[in-house]
Amino acid sequence: MGYGFVLEDRGGLEKVPGTIILEEDIAHSELTTGALKHGTGRSSHIVLTPQPSDDPNDPLNWSQSRKLTIMLITGMGTILYGAVFGPLLNASLVVIALDLGVTITDITLLSGYQVLVVGCTAPFVSAFSRKYGKRSLFVLSAISAVIGNIIGSTSKNYGQLLAARIIQGLSVSTYESLLLVVIGDLFFVHERGIYTSVVSFLLAAVSNLASVVCGPITNNLGWKYLFHIFIAISSVQTLCQIFFVPETTYRRDRRYEIGELATENFDELAQHEHRHEKEQVTQLESVGTSTSIPKKKTFWQNMKLFDGCYSDESLIQLLIAPFAVCMNISVAYIILVQGWFVGLYVAIAFVMAQIFGLPPYSMSPSGIGYLSLGPFIGGLIAVMLFGAISDPIIIFMTKRNKGVYEPEYRLIIAVLGLISGAGLFGYGHVTQVYGSPYVAATLHGIVLFGVMALIVATSAYALDGYRDMSNEIFIMGMLFKNFLLYGFTYFINNWLARAGPQQVFFVFGATGFGVMAGIPIMYVLGKKYRSYWCRHNLLEKFHIRTHAE
Repeated sequence: MGYGFVLEDRGGLEKVPGTIILEEDIAHSELTTGALKHGTGRSSHIVLTPQPSDDPNDPLNWSQSRKLTIMLITGMGTILYGAVFGPLLNASLVVIALDLGVTITDITLLSGYQVLVVGCTAPFVSAFSRKYGKRSLFVLSAISAVIGNIIGSTSKNYGQLLAARIIQGLSVSTYESLLLVVIGDLFFVHERGIYTSVVSFLLAAVSNLASVVCGPITNNLGWKYLFHIFIAISSVQTLCQIFFVPETTYRRDRRYEIGELATENFDELAQHEHRHEKEQVTQLESVGTSTSIPKKKTFWQNMKLFDGCYSDESLIQLLIAPFAVCMNISVAYIILVQGWFVGLYVAIAFVMAQIFGLPPYSMSPSGIGYLSLGPFIGGLIAVMLFGAISDPIIIFMTKRNKGVYEPEYRLIIAVLGLISGAGLFGYGHVTQVYGSPYVAATLHGIVLFGVMALIVATSAYALDGYRDMSNEIFIMGMLFKNFLLYGFTYFINNWLARAGPQQVFFVFGATGFGVMAGIPIMYVLGKKYRSYWCRHNLLEKFHIRTHAE
C-alpha cells in the first residue's frame, strides 16, 4: 500500500497512467528524470508534467501573463454565460410572471428549456472542440450570447422571452465545460489546483452574486434592463475573446505526455530532445539561421477561427465519445457526483422566489437577491481555502510517498463535501418553520462550500487521473447536470408547494450523503482501477478514440 492508503497496483504495468514522479529530489530519480524539463525557482526540483516541447506555439511555453490573460477573458465569459445566464431571472420570477400573465412554473421553465438546450449541444461542443479546436467555439458562443441578449431586451411576450433564453443557451455549453479543459492545455500538474478552484468558484458561487445584482435592477429599473445591461457587458467580452485569446488546443508529440503513458519513456524522451538539439545546431551551422523549431505565430495567424484539424477521427466517433467514457466506472462516478450535487444546489435557486416572495416572508426581488450573498460568501471562502491548500496538499502527500504523485491525493478535500448534505437538511428545516432568512442564507452558503469541495476535488482528479478523457468528462458532467435541472423545473415548485421545503431538502440531503459513499472507495482503489482500465480499455475495444490517441 502506498502512502495515504492508496492501494498499489499489482497488474504488471511498468507505470500506471496518472502516477508520476513529481518530486525528483525525494524520489532520487535524477538518473531517469534528470534530463527532463523542470520547473524554475522554488519548483526547480519538480518534473514538469506534461513535458513542454520546444515549439514557441506550444501553450505550455507561453508566458505566465499570456496564460493569465486567456484565463481572465475566458473566465469572464464563464461568469457571464456559464454562471449568470441560468439564474438571470431567478430573483424576478414573480414579477415577470405577473407582467406576462403566466404562472411561476412557466417562468421557471424558461430556465428549464435553456438548460435543455445546453445539455443537447454538449456532445457537439465536445466533438467540434476535439476536431477543430476551442477558439472558434468560444467566439461563436459569445456572439450567440449577444444575440440572445438583444432579443431578450426587446421581449414583449412569453414566446419572445423563451426564444431569447434558448439562444442564450447556445452559448453556455462551451464556457461551462471547456474552461476546465483549457487549464489542462495551459498549466502543468503541480499548477492546476488553484485554477481548478477558481473556475469551480466561477461556475458555482458567482451565480449567486447574479441574483444579488439582478434583484435590485428588476426592482428599480424593470426586468428588461437585465438584458439591456448584459448587451454592453457581453459585447466587450466577445471583442476581447476574438482579439486576445488564441487557440489553446495543441497537437503535442505523445512522448511529452509522460503523465498519460503506461511506460516510463524518460530515456527515449531525453534522447529525442538531445537529437533535436543536435539537429538544430547542425542546421544553424549549415544554413545560418534556419532551425527545425516552428516560428512563433503572428498576431493575425492567431486570429484564425479555424487552424486545421486536431483529430483524425470522424465527427460521429467524437460525438459518441462523451457517452462512451461512462463505461469507465470512475469517470461515471465523477460525472454523477458533479452533476447531482450541482443540481441539488441550483435547485434551491429555483424555489427561492417561491419561498421568500410569498407570505409570510413577502420579500421583494431585491430582498430575495440579497439572500444569495450567503452562498456567494460560502463559495468565496471555499475558493480561497481550496485554492490555498489544493496544490500544497498534493505536494505534501507526494513527498511522503517518496516523490511519487498519485491523482487520488486530489480527492482528500472531498471529505468536506459532507457539509453540503448537512446544509441541505438545515435549509429545509429553517424554511419549513419560517425561520430567519439570514440563517437560511448562511445554510445556503454552507451547502455551496461542500459542493465546491466535491467539484474541485473531482475536477482536479479527472484532469490528473484521466487527462486523456477530461474533455468528455466535463462535457458529460454538464450534460447530466443540465438534464437533471430540466427535470427539476417540471416538478420542484409544485412539490415544494404540496409537501413543504423540509421534505424536499431532506430528500436532497439524504441522496447527497448516499452519492458521496463512493468517494473513499474511489480514493483507496483508484490506482488499481486506473491500471485495470489501461489494461482493459473498453474505448479501445469499441474503437472509440479520445485525445490520448
